Amino acid sequence: MLIEVTATAVHRLSPSFVRVELGAAGLADFGVEGPTYDQRIKLIFPNEAGELPQGLGEATWWQDYLALPEDERGSIRTYTIREVLGTGADTRLVVDIVVHPAPHGPGSSWALAAEVGSRLLVVCPRKGEYMGGIEFAPDSLERLLLVGDESALPAIAAIVEQLPVHARGTAFVEVPRADDVQQISGPDGVEIVWLPRDEAPVGQRMHEATVAHLGAVAALPSVADDEVEVGLWETPEYSSSGEEIADLPHEHSALYAWIAGESKAVTGLRRVLVKDIGLDRSQVAFMGYWREGVAMRA
Repeated sequence: MLIEVTATAVHRLSPSFVRVELGAAGLADFGVEGPTYDQRIKLIFPNEAGELPQGLGEATWWQDYLALPEDERGSIRTYTIREVLGTGADTRLVVDIVVHPAPHGPGSSWALAAEVGSRLLVVCPRKGEYMGGIEFAPDSLERLLLVGDESALPAIAAIVEQLPVHARGTAFVEVPRADDVQQISGPDGVEIVWLPRDEAPVGQRMHEATVAHLGAVAALPSVADDEVEVGLWETPEYSSSGEEIADLPHEHSALYAWIAGESKAVTGLRRVLVKDIGLDRSQVAFMGYWREGVAMRA
């Protein structure tokens, strides 16, 4: 559904994160079947005049958006629902927005200036209507591997906090600095390993930790710009590159891996895990959430 929401609370979590609670009476209709896990939503930010785009139909919002003059559109970005608070007309969607160093993108700029009452448009699931946007779907919860950078932290945190008590696994989370470490409550059998990046290249810390965790040795590969797939999205149910799913047993056959973050880093990690270590792509979800130095459209 497409709905206008207002910020009911704004909190600077850390140097790299702003948390906003978004509310509207119409969010009483929000809902998914089962846990939200890594549920993606779209946020539509105001244009430079501070106005939200007008005339967007619920079923045709994307086409209507593209039909608007560019200076009237505002910007669209994809985020994960960090948490759902309240019920009925008091339902609020909690979203953690990464704020990058200047120059700021539309999401970062909005979050840094946001205050109670700031407005957005949200595209999110309606009860009883399938929207998609949840990729975390393991066959088993006995051996999980979650890997991501700051863009994936809200999804990893939401997944871990909704896991049943018997879940087992490890989450590697690379964040810009130690001050960005958060408190995440999850099952005793799921370990959260924080990897402050400091001055290291994006993705290096999570790459090294993940490969070592699987008992292998593989340096961060050099990935050329033309090797990074636009819209990298490889899950057990979908392949953006058209790969076929094969079910091949190997030493890590009980593992389910969910990996998201900067596209080059994810591409390099995918190459090592699938080609070198031998994970079958039916066991993994690899998602490029952003691209360093490139503005994402939506």
